[in-house]
Amino acid sequence: MRHRRAGLREWEKKIQTKVNDLLPDKWHQSVTAAVKAIVRTALFSMDYIPKTKPLRAESLADHDIRAEETLKLYRRIATVEGAGTGAGGIVLGLADFPILIGIKLKFLFELAHAYGYSTDDYRERLYLLHVFQLAFSSSERRAAIWEKLKRWNAAADLVPAGLATDQDQVDWMQLQQEYRDTIDFRKMLQLVPGIGAAVGAWANYGLLEELGEVGMNCYRYRWLQDKTKREGTVSIDER
Repeated sequence: MRHRRAGLREWEKKIQTKVNDLLPDKWHQSVTAAVKAIVRTALFSMDYIPKTKPLRAESLADHDIRAEETLKLYRRIATVEGAGTGAGGIVLGLADFPILIGIKLKFLFELAHAYGYSTDDYRERLYLLHVFQLAFSSSERRAAIWEKLKRWNAAADLVPAGLATDQDQVDWMQLQQEYRDTIDFRKMLQLVPGIGAAVGAWANYGLLEELGEVGMNCYRYRWLQDKTKREGTVSIDER
């Protein structure tokens, strides 16, 4: 299943790359600005921080249970949103793009708390942005992102905890381009009259499912890393 999904992504990317080459630079710039505004709101404001406190649990299984409940909720939200905007034609279909990004980011904030990491810390928000990029990037980019996530605690020590951090350390053009290349083919089908609602629900369900799988695995890996560090045992990288 995982290999089939990867193959589908590469096929979609080839088609989308050809489409992107035909679009004017102003269009790319406007989409970049929209993605940048949404992600910045998540990173540099308090709007997305969950009201629930980070879960403190002794076992990874307890964290997984909370994470599964969170994924189920946001998958349902995304599915309903995709069906609604898909049924509304091109105008609402285009509006789905920023709405869906917001749903995904909100899910990741909740997921961080499900595994005991507080998003009050700006560095945790940067971490979940990297998880977002890992889920929606090309295979070439994913390897580099994963290497950074594997060593996140060391990398985070170099980032100030406050909001005075340089907000332009993210390559916004690359972020939006990789993201759109990953989802655009499915979302373009959502604009087709007569099938928009069904495709919108299907696409959003699948996109949240993919994000949930990647996000949960990232936080599981990190939780186990932190557990071995606390207990002074051999790290999972050294086994």
